[in-house]
Amino acid sequence: MTSLYGFLHRNWRIVHANLIGQPAGPPKTENALKFGLLGTASIAPIAFITPARQHPEVIIQAVAARDRTKAAAFAKKYNIPQVHNTYQDILDDPSIDAVYIPLPNGLHFEWAIKALAAGKHVLLEKPSVSNAAEASVLFRSPLLTTPNPATKTVPVLLEAFHYRFQPSWLHFLTHLDPPNIAHASSSFPVPGSGLPRDDIRFQYGLSGGSVMDLTYTLSMLRAVYGDAAEPVECTSAQLQTMPPPYDELTDWRHDATFRFSNGGTATAYGNLRASLVEVLRDNMWVSVTHRPAVIPDSTALPADQETVRTRKVTLHGAVIGAIWHRVDVEDEFVIRKVGSGTAEAADGVIIKRWRTKSSSKAYTFQEAGFDNYSSEPHWLTYKHQMDAFVDRIRGRQGTGAWVTGEDSIKQMSMIDMVYAKAGLPLRPSSKYLDEVVRKGKGTGA
Repeated sequence: MTSLYGFLHRNWRIVHANLIGQPAGPPKTENALKFGLLGTASIAPIAFITPARQHPEVIIQAVAARDRTKAAAFAKKYNIPQVHNTYQDILDDPSIDAVYIPLPNGLHFEWAIKALAAGKHVLLEKPSVSNAAEASVLFRSPLLTTPNPATKTVPVLLEAFHYRFQPSWLHFLTHLDPPNIAHASSSFPVPGSGLPRDDIRFQYGLSGGSVMDLTYTLSMLRAVYGDAAEPVECTSAQLQTMPPPYDELTDWRHDATFRFSNGGTATAYGNLRASLVEVLRDNMWVSVTHRPAVIPDSTALPADQETVRTRKVTLHGAVIGAIWHRVDVEDEFVIRKVGSGTAEAADGVIIKRWRTKSSSKAYTFQEAGFDNYSSEPHWLTYKHQMDAFVDRIRGRQGTGAWVTGEDSIKQMSMIDMVYAKAGLPLRPSSKYLDEVVRKGKGTGA
């Protein structure tokens, strides 16, 4: 299969699965999980409805919205059997096992806590909540460690960083050596023509802003450093905020730099109002540069010589890899006299220097090295995420990819760092936070 044919065929199948005719999907199992949908957000069809339809263990049972007429029209369009009057009605429905929450950011905390209290599993759109204080209460809640009296199960909560579950991302990670990362950078501009200036993404009261909506840029930086390091400081934050008469507390563009606990650095760039030219030229990548490191050499070098490698790895198409992606690995090798330099500074007596570059792709888990986990090249990140969510509920291992609660807390802390450095207020906490803490329903203290 040629590269061009593969690209066209794969993307035709993506369009067919997500936009044309809404294929029915496989037959559902007898014990399929019944989901309720809180809201009719524009992200729901591609991020939730299609992957749910494609999963044999998932049934979309009910939907609710602030406007019942809108919910009814949505249910009819996507063949959802039930329409509830309120979000709480979905949580009170004993037939519902899990919920998907794509509500505005400022509503995430309240409805996630309420869903967990009702014993529902929760797939929660990113960013998980409005700030680190909310994240700490939500993800350390005893509701996540104690079986619910009604359902007799411990609910599963996942922040929907869907990119983490795709084969291309897992393949990219295999090329990294996190303890030796010196610098990482990420970029995610999106076309601004489709977003009105009063969109919820630009409303401070709903916890809007580019750092919130394009939080992938920060998440990817933390993900490449992994357990080896966490950001300890936002060293600079250039945020472009909305012009008057619009909400001047919300940012439509961010350019931030960070210092990590291992001495590494990072930069994140996101733009909600980018031109099409910028999107096509500079869209959705993350790049990692390692420190120079002495490596074993396969050739017989004299005892007084050593080989040093400096590696740079870039993932293009980082967020939705099924459409297109590529992993580039660039290595610079130096043979030098032993003792004439250090692994961190390859100065001294250079005997030989050369560079190599290779590229690879992984559209399936088999291509990413997971021989016992099948997938199709046209499956989007959301399909892989749904698979992982169901696997976790069922107690299955799956690929092992996951976003832990502590990960989500640290993610919100990094977001808070940016706003604090930029001199903007943190995104506002829900009024429900005080009630939860006062009653002790959500705190892990």
